[in-house]
Amino acid sequence: MKRERPRTKTEDNVVYIETSEETKKANDKKNQMTKSQKKAGYVVVLLIVIVGIVLVSFLFNKQYKGYSVVESNVTDYENTANYIEFCSGLLKYTPDGVSYIDNNGNTVWSAGVDMKQPVAVVSGKYVAIADLKGNAVGVFNDEGPVSNVTMPYTICDVDVANQGAFAVVLESEETNYINLYNKKGEIVYEIQTTINKSGYPLDISISDDGKKLFTSYLNIENSVAENSLAAYNFGDVGQNSNADRMVGGYKFKDDVIPKVEFVDNNTVVAFGTHKITVYAMKEKPTEKATIELKEEIRSIFYNEKYVGIVQNHTADDKHKYVIKVYDLNGNLKFDSYIDFDYNNIYAASKEIIISGGQNCTILRTNGSIKFEGTLAGEIMSVVPNSNNLEYVVVYDDLTETIKLKMRKNTEAVESEEEER
Repeated sequence: MKRERPRTKTEDNVVYIETSEETKKANDKKNQMTKSQKKAGYVVVLLIVIVGIVLVSFLFNKQYKGYSVVESNVTDYENTANYIEFCSGLLKYTPDGVSYIDNNGNTVWSAGVDMKQPVAVVSGKYVAIADLKGNAVGVFNDEGPVSNVTMPYTICDVDVANQGAFAVVLESEETNYINLYNKKGEIVYEIQTTINKSGYPLDISISDDGKKLFTSYLNIENSVAENSLAAYNFGDVGQNSNADRMVGGYKFKDDVIPKVEFVDNNTVVAFGTHKITVYAMKEKPTEKATIELKEEIRSIFYNEKYVGIVQNHTADDKHKYVIKVYDLNGNLKFDSYIDFDYNNIYAASKEIIISGGQNCTILRTNGSIKFEGTLAGEIMSVVPNSNNLEYVVVYDDLTETIKLKMRKNTEAVESEEEER
């Protein structure tokens, strides 16, 4: 039997094709199959997304209970020396010398100094060591000494930039000086202030590029304390502003600000006794955020993305200290608690490392605990290694590289899923 061909009809120059009943059924079945396949595809995609979210949440919130020792080296650290995190290791400095020790405990270089009260500040691959109440400043990088300068007056404070430029606060009988030098020790600019007019310098901070400076001064008049902040720009904007390159200033009668810090090249944080103020300073300073403080600050820490404080926990007797972390817009990211007496807080880009005695706690910047436990001895320093699960731990007679594990047993098989 012949299959009847579809008939056509014409209307307004448009041709309509009348399909057969069998063709309609076939098309309907095909459409139903396509819809079912699409629904199945949506379900698969949804399941993949859910699994991905769960996996990411696990990876960024899981807590490690133990560790294994990857490498160990005997190193005799002096109790009378000072140590500061520097590049991939530690900088050791004493009144007689300075040494760079890598993350394996090996001395990379050593240099002699002659200082009575050395202090060190680090920025990137550069460190400046100054003799407080003395006259000597030395600049070093990861390869060794860069410059050595004798100041004309007594040194009160020092700071260094990422590219080696440094600033010092000097004092004479009636005049204070803030001098800016390049890494070779050549003077770039000098600012003079009087104690009667500006007060006593509390702190200075220099920007990463070495072109901007922020200062805090305390002036006491008629038994009333007034804190002032001043911003300087040594680039074109500062040159066009006025003779002393000052591009902004603030005064506080109800707060003392002992610490100011460029957390990145264009952001300054002023840590006061009653509040923390964040300033944006691409060229001139503008107030960006204020964090009010109800309790006294015990410690501060910071990096280019956040600022943090440690305070005594007074709400109850369950915890000793509370840690609060804020973003640079002044928003509280999280708070956490520690119950041991700590000596060091290290603010890495993605985590905060707190150590004291044999105790160590590592917090992620999302507030979760990455590690909490005791290590093999009295901890001098803990810094992250290139591997996200490895850390360099410095004891008084030993340097170890450890790797975090999921189980408490340090001999356990390590987790297959390392954090990314």
